[in-house]
Amino acid sequence: MENATKEEYKIQSFDAKTQQLLKTALKDPSSVDLEKVANLIVDQSLKDQVFSKEAGRICFTIVQAEGRQAGSNVFRRNLLNRLQQEYKTREETRSRSVQEWVCYVTFICNIFDYLKVDCLVMQLHRIGDQLEKMNVQRMDELFFLLRDGFFLQNELSSLARLLLLEILEFRASGWRLSDSAQKYYYSEVTD
Repeated sequence: MENATKEEYKIQSFDAKTQQLLKTALKDPSSVDLEKVANLIVDQSLKDQVFSKEAGRICFTIVQAEGRQAGSNVFRRNLLNRLQQEYKTREETRSRSVQEWVCYVTFICNIFDYLKVDCLVMQLHRIGDQLEKMNVQRMDELFFLLRDGFFLQNELSSLARLLLLEILEFRASGWRLSDSAQKYYYSEVTD
């Protein structure tokens, strides 16, 4: 399984300097201007529908890396502020360019696909075992739905599927991951 940090992102539409900035942001977010990175990603997403799909994955990876590295959310805050600005002018955007509007909606859907699944998985990691002790039947129902989502929802991104698979395995192994599973899901690859 390839970790998102080692996957190649489709950033060829940027000039060489911007590509390097994005690669650095993916590996070491605290070493770059994250507001600039957020704006670059949003700007390109509004112009390029192919990139707008990829951008959700890139943003998710930067958010995760920043959280692990610095425990902060500068990138997420700047990204959400910029998306909120774009949302405020949505009618103007839609009337000016349907293509730009489609790119914006595609980007938003990809961003929140990752964030919703990530939030659920994070909470289940923290308190899933306690919730299960309180009501096993409800947890069984939830995990049946998660399993079905993993197998049956074709529109889920590969990263969202990976998160669902990881939490299914986490619960199945007694709310712990074996060392090999930990390495499989969370290993970092260096250049």
